Amino acid sequence: MMNVDLITPVNIPEMPQINHQQQLLLMGSCFAENMGKWLADGCFGALMNPYGILYNPVSIATALSEIISHKIYTNDDLFLFRELWHSKMHHGSFSTSSEAETLQQINSAIDETSSMIHGKLDRLLITFGTSYIYKDKENDKVVGNCHKRPESDFIRYRISVNDIVDIYIPLIKQLIGLNPGLKIIFTVSPIRHLRDGLIENQRSKATLLLAVSQLQDAFPAFVSYFPSYEIMMDELRDYRFYADDLNHPSNLAIQYLQNRFSASCFSDETRRIMQACQKIKKSLQHRPLYPDSAEYKCFLEKLILKINQLGEKYPYLESRFKASLL
Repeated sequence: MMNVDLITPVNIPEMPQINHQQQLLLMGSCFAENMGKWLADGCFGALMNPYGILYNPVSIATALSEIISHKIYTNDDLFLFRELWHSKMHHGSFSTSSEAETLQQINSAIDETSSMIHGKLDRLLITFGTSYIYKDKENDKVVGNCHKRPESDFIRYRISVNDIVDIYIPLIKQLIGLNPGLKIIFTVSPIRHLRDGLIENQRSKATLLLAVSQLQDAFPAFVSYFPSYEIMMDELRDYRFYADDLNHPSNLAIQYLQNRFSASCFSDETRRIMQACQKIKKSLQHRPLYPDSAEYKCFLEKLILKINQLGEKYPYLESRFKASLL
């Protein structure tokens, strides 16, 4: 019987290795959010989107620069819209009805992330979503989020490859200067931006891909690329790998991408640790019908024993493991 290949596999070049002893920072679009939650469930030392979801390269670079300089947000950086206080640079998840609370959340996230960057940051994962940006007419600055303000308040356009490269070359030099062992992994979100149609989406994604290619050429020892967009387009081109909107990846597709990332970046031991953490996390989410029963108490004792055994085998994991799962 003839062997028939049913997919066109995407070749993934050699990637930086990731393990549980490293400090990770993920920034970017919804795909970065999915990857960050997956890594957190596996007990990696990962910080995820300290500004919330950001889609375009300019906003991500601005956020990183503000984190490096340890910017302190004040009342002047917020605006009131629809009874909530917003930051033009932050996702709506930071917006609250209290000006003080919004500032506290923003500055706390910057403080934590800045400490990591100025301390020990081993891996930076950046996911670009689109090369379209929104520039606020009021101050001529690119925003991270429009917060559903009228489109007439903004100028929207697609930035060029050179625009992205010119922003990121000095930024990457600065990051490497702070953390000489840093490895940066770029990826382009597999989620298509269909507002302008498929042709413009391809042009937008192509701009991002070409920019990352030039950054790889400029920093071959520090910059890598994980082809999540290409895997989604070529290996998972069947619509059964899409959610009901026929645009976002389905849960199955996300798991497939995570497995491809794992196979490229994790050792066998790292995968075993991650799987053990995920199993314990799943057990902790169990809601018993009879929490006072002897059976459930026995279940908890066995679970605590597994946690302690994992902590004894990997002492560097213990505090992170207990903090994230208990």
